[in-house]
Amino acid sequence: MVPLAEISINLDSVSEDLCLIITERRAKTLFDATDSAIENNEARYQLIEGCYYDYELSDSRYVLADPFGSIVLPHKRKPHLGTIAPNIYVGTLEIPVKDTETEETVSNILLEVQSLKSDYRQDYRDMLELITEKCTDLLLQANAPVSHTFDVDYTKNTQTLYQRFAFVKSVIATDEFAEAVHRIVTMPVTQWTETAENRDIRNARRFSNTNIREILKSGNRTKLPQGHFFHNYGIETLPERITTIRKIDSVDTPENRFVKHALETFLRFCTEIHQAAVKGNLKKLENEAEMLVRILENKLQHTIFNEISRPTTLKLNSPVLQRKEGYREVLRVWLMFDLAAKLIWKGGEDVYGAGKKDIATLYEYWLFFKLLDLFQEIFDIEPNDISDLIQPSQGDLSLQLKQGKSTPLRGVFDSGNRKLNIRFNYNRSFSGKKEYPHSGSWTTTLRPDYTLSLWPLGISEPEAEKQELIVHIHFDAKYKVANLWDYLDDTSEEELDKEKTDNKKGIYKNADLLKMHAYKDAIRRTGGAYVLYPGENSIERKGFHEIIPGLGAFPVRPSKTDTGIGDLKKFILEIIDHFINRASQREKIAFKSYDTYKNPPNPEDEIREAIPEAYNDNRGLIPDDTFVLVGFYDSPKQYDWIKRNKLYNFRMGSGRGSLILDKETVSSKYLLLHTHKDDVSADLWKIVSKGPKVWAKETMSKKGYPSPSQDYYLIFELEKVDDPEFESVKWDFKKLSKYESKRSSSFPFTTSLTELMRNKIIKS
Repeated sequence: MVPLAEISINLDSVSEDLCLIITERRAKTLFDATDSAIENNEARYQLIEGCYYDYELSDSRYVLADPFGSIVLPHKRKPHLGTIAPNIYVGTLEIPVKDTETEETVSNILLEVQSLKSDYRQDYRDMLELITEKCTDLLLQANAPVSHTFDVDYTKNTQTLYQRFAFVKSVIATDEFAEAVHRIVTMPVTQWTETAENRDIRNARRFSNTNIREILKSGNRTKLPQGHFFHNYGIETLPERITTIRKIDSVDTPENRFVKHALETFLRFCTEIHQAAVKGNLKKLENEAEMLVRILENKLQHTIFNEISRPTTLKLNSPVLQRKEGYREVLRVWLMFDLAAKLIWKGGEDVYGAGKKDIATLYEYWLFFKLLDLFQEIFDIEPNDISDLIQPSQGDLSLQLKQGKSTPLRGVFDSGNRKLNIRFNYNRSFSGKKEYPHSGSWTTTLRPDYTLSLWPLGISEPEAEKQELIVHIHFDAKYKVANLWDYLDDTSEEELDKEKTDNKKGIYKNADLLKMHAYKDAIRRTGGAYVLYPGENSIERKGFHEIIPGLGAFPVRPSKTDTGIGDLKKFILEIIDHFINRASQREKIAFKSYDTYKNPPNPEDEIREAIPEAYNDNRGLIPDDTFVLVGFYDSPKQYDWIKRNKLYNFRMGSGRGSLILDKETVSSKYLLLHTHKDDVSADLWKIVSKGPKVWAKETMSKKGYPSPSQDYYLIFELEKVDDPEFESVKWDFKKLSKYESKRSSSFPFTTSLTELMRNKIIKS
C-alpha cells in the first residue's frame, strides 16, 4: 500500500470535473491499496479506524450523506466539505453522494477502513472459521434439536445472504482447504480397473471365453494359409482384431468422486450467492462471491477431474475419507459446509452487517466459544444448555448468541471433597434496582461480557446470594487493547493533569481498566474482574493475600496454534482450588459479612457514648462483640484480695450461682464489680488473661483468699481500666437484661459493651 497525504476521487460520471478530495490529519493514515485491494476484496482507498480526515467536494451542489449517523460530519455553513471520522468502524464504508437540488443519491464512494491491528484480516478469518466449526459441532450432536436435509434454498432470505456466505467462505476459502485439494490432485487415491481395447490378434497373449467366441463369429476376417493347424478344426479364417482386457491405475474412485462432488457443490452455492447478490445490488457480496467462484473453478479445471465421474453414492465411512491427509480435510469441510449454509446468526449483523467487519465484536463472540471449550474441559456442563445454543427457526438453524442477550450455561465441579455449582453467562445483566441482599449492582445496571459464578452444590442461586455463598468472576473482551501495562505505570503529576483535562472532554485513556474496577466494586459478591485481550502478558493484582478478590488481564489470541489461553486456564484452576479451601480468608469474610448484614440494625443497639478507639491493644473493640462480666464481691476483705492480687474468682459446679462457660464468658474483655446495696457501679476492670484458669481450694488459701468454701474456682487475671473514656462513668447494672434481683443478684452474668454503655451514668 502506498501512503498518501491526500487523495482525489474522480466523479466525472456524476458531473464534469467533479471530484472528492480527502486529506489526512495524521501522517501515514491514508493509503492507496491498488496492489492488495482486489486480493482482499477491499476498496482501493483505505483509512485507519479512530483517525480523522478532511474532505471537500469540488462542486458545492453535491454533499456526502452519512451512512451511519456519526461518520460523515459536514461543515455547518459549507456542507460540501467536512470531516470523515470512522471511529471504531472497520470494513468497507459506502458513503452516498447526494445532489442537494434533487435530494437523490447520484453515486457511492467506497472507502476501506483498516483496523489499528495489522493482523486483523487473518484474525477475522480465523475467528469466523472457529465459530463456524463450533456451531457445526453443536449441530452434529446427537441431541441437537434439528434434522439435517441437503436441498436448501440458500438465497431465499437476502437479509441473511452475506451472513451465510461469510460462514461458508470461512470454511472453504482457507489455506488449509486449498492445501488439502492440492494434496489430493498431486497424490490422488487410485485403484486398479479393467479396461477393454481392440488389439491385433497377433499381439494377444491370453484368450477368454469372449475371445474364443470372437474367433469363431467376429467379422473383418482374414484367410488362414494352407496347412495351418486350425484347418484341422474347421477354422479357415480369423478376425484381424479382438477385444482384450487390460488393468490400469485409475483415479475414478469413490473417494475422488466425492471430492469432485464437494467442489461442485461449493461452486454451485457460490454461483447462486453471486446471482442473488447481482439481483439484490449487493456489490461487496457480489465481488467476494465472484472471487470464490473463480478459485473453485480453477480447482475443478485440473485434468484429474476430467477422468472422474459423478458419484452414485457417497461413501462417507470410507477409511480413505476419514484418515488420509487431504481427503479427511475435504470431508470435514463438506460436513461443515451444509450446516454452515443453513445457519442463521442473529449476532452476525453486529460483525459484518452493511459491509463492515466489526472485529472487536467478532472477538467477543469468538472468546465465548474459547471459554466454553475451556469450561467444558474443567467443569461438567449440562448438555441441554449447550444444545440450546442452536434452535430451529422457520426451517433454518439459529445460533442463539447475540450481544445484550444473556446466555446461561450451568454445570458442576466435583473435587471429591466439595461440589460446586457453576454458571457461565454471556452478557448477564446485573440490575441496579434490587436492594441488598439480592443479586445485582449497587447503582446502575452493569453487563460484563462473561461471568463465571460459583457456589456450593445443594443450595439455590438466590439463596447463595443472600447468604454470601456465591462469587462472581467477570471477564471483558478487549480486542483493541495493545498493552495494559501502560495503564499501570506510575503517572507523573503532568500526566495526571492532562488525564483530568481529557476526562472533562469525555476522553478516558484507561477506561478499560476503570470498567474492571466498576465491575468488582459495584456488582455484589464479585471476586474479580479481568480483561481478555489478544496480547502477550498476563497481569494479576490481588486484593489481599489470596487469588481473589483481584483485578488483571489475560492474553487470548486468535490463533490456530497458540492462543495463549493456558494462563487463563491456570488462573481458573487456582480459583477452583481456592474454593475447595474451606478455611480461606475469603470464606471467613463471606461468613462475617452475612453474619453482620443478615438483619437490619436494631436502633436500640446504637451506641454514641465515648469508648476507647479500636486500635493497637483495643483493635478488636467492637461493642456488639465485646463482652463484659458482671461479678459480685461479698466483703471488703474479698475486694482487698482482688485489688492486691489483680485476680477475680468465680465458683465452679452445677449449683446456682456457678459461672456458665459459654462463648461470651470465655471471650469477655472487661469485668464490672458490685457488692451489697449497690445500685450502680464504676468499678470496671480489664481482663488480661487469655481465658479462665482453674484453681483448687488449697491454692486459693495459699494466696490468702478469705475463707474459700468451694473445691475449685475459675480465676481471671485483671488490671485496672485506665482508658479516659471510662473515667467519671458509672453504670446502672440493674437495668441490664440478664440481671436478677433479690437473692440472685449476686449471680455472675455477661452483657455486651453496647448494652452496658446504654446504661451509663455520668458521675456528678
